[in-house]
Amino acid sequence: MKAFNDENFLLDTDAAQRLYHEYAEGLPIIDYHCHLIPEYVASDHKFPNLSKVWLEGDHYKWRAMRTNGVDERYCTGKDTTDWEKFEKWAETVPYTMRNPLYHWTHLELKTAFGVDKLLSPATAHEIYDHCTAMLQTPERTARGLMRHYNVETVCTTDDPVDSLEYHKQVKDDGFEIKMLPTWRPDKAMAVEVPADYRAYIEKLAEVSGKEISTFADVIAALQVRHDFFASMGCRLSDHGIEEFYAEDYTPDEIDAIFTKVYHDGKALTPEEIKKFKTAMMVEFAVMDHDAGWTQQFHYGAIRNNNSRMMAQLGPDTGFDSIGDFTVAKKMSKFLDMLASRDKLGKTIIYNLNPRDNELVATMLGNFQDGRYGAGKIQFGSGWWFLDQKDGMEKQMTALSNLGLLSRFVGMLTDSRSFLSYPRHEYFRRTLCNLLGTDIEKGLLPASEMDFIGREIVAKVCYGNAKEYFKF
Repeated sequence: MKAFNDENFLLDTDAAQRLYHEYAEGLPIIDYHCHLIPEYVASDHKFPNLSKVWLEGDHYKWRAMRTNGVDERYCTGKDTTDWEKFEKWAETVPYTMRNPLYHWTHLELKTAFGVDKLLSPATAHEIYDHCTAMLQTPERTARGLMRHYNVETVCTTDDPVDSLEYHKQVKDDGFEIKMLPTWRPDKAMAVEVPADYRAYIEKLAEVSGKEISTFADVIAALQVRHDFFASMGCRLSDHGIEEFYAEDYTPDEIDAIFTKVYHDGKALTPEEIKKFKTAMMVEFAVMDHDAGWTQQFHYGAIRNNNSRMMAQLGPDTGFDSIGDFTVAKKMSKFLDMLASRDKLGKTIIYNLNPRDNELVATMLGNFQDGRYGAGKIQFGSGWWFLDQKDGMEKQMTALSNLGLLSRFVGMLTDSRSFLSYPRHEYFRRTLCNLLGTDIEKGLLPASEMDFIGREIVAKVCYGNAKEYFKF
């Protein structure tokens, strides 16, 4: 019987073990999409206890705790102590078996704190005290954890109106790990609530120094901020969308829609909203192309399903689900709207519904372009509900069957936690197990082990991202 979470965790064959230990283990981490709090890196934040670094803001854990019958006050409540929240998490962990949380929990405890015990009510106090004590040392501050995990670059997620003051501070401090911003302009096209949209555009006008009265003014103001982000090292944008928008529109229509929502404060029709979002996404894509950035599209989530909890807690608190949008024609049309103008730059597409794996994998081939080097259009790694062993295997299998796994830019944390870097290890072990199993079965030649390790494993885990993003 194989031991749990040992040095060969997830590695089922001798070939898989060799690929991981010789070619993947120990490679630096390029975390090109995350939600870390930049202020924490700038201040080299010291976490007062394990709950603060592990449970705050972690809606993955909150969902599991709620499902296990834990009262909300132990998830997001203000009237419970950090220890009480951790205690409830420890009670939940044994019941997360076969959920990726069980693997992540024990990988994080082992790799960050050297804890090789299973977390349960019986071990909770010992583990909490041990990890909390380690968090008080310089080696386990925000920057200490990044160093510990051999992080080379992180890309945070930032609104166009953000000052990026903490990114500047980190750079001025001479911190050896790059923390770069990512342009996330979702609010700039969120026209569903006119009052909220007007308030955002007024803020945009203020920070850009541009007077805004027309749609062209909005784009001009956004271009000012885009240029500012570029000056701060930004090389990626990110867009969180339900589905791709690709409506036909004219400039006059978009001007009229902007006047209606911004000046008149009137609600838009569903058709007007889609036209406006299409125009904005095209403008964003052109900016990215001209700046040499990579654009990322995360699509397919139904967010904030529980209206009562949305009103109580706000967004990003664990009440989102996989959607079932019909996307192929709109995705194709949107990409072609850009390609036909030669304005389609490097692009990464992440689907949330695994039903779309083959759809996305085949869409990539329609728009590849050797002028941009290998893998211009990328199928993003398993995202959110899919960033677990099964989801990652299915994503990589679809990419292997219908594209080139060897040109894949690999894993990211998509996390707010400084303890999430073992997700890269989890991915690397899963990749090596896929390839190692194929070697053991004779589906790939054992004589090419070094090529597979050097040109596929090492590059998918690190080298391709380094070459693709050119940070």
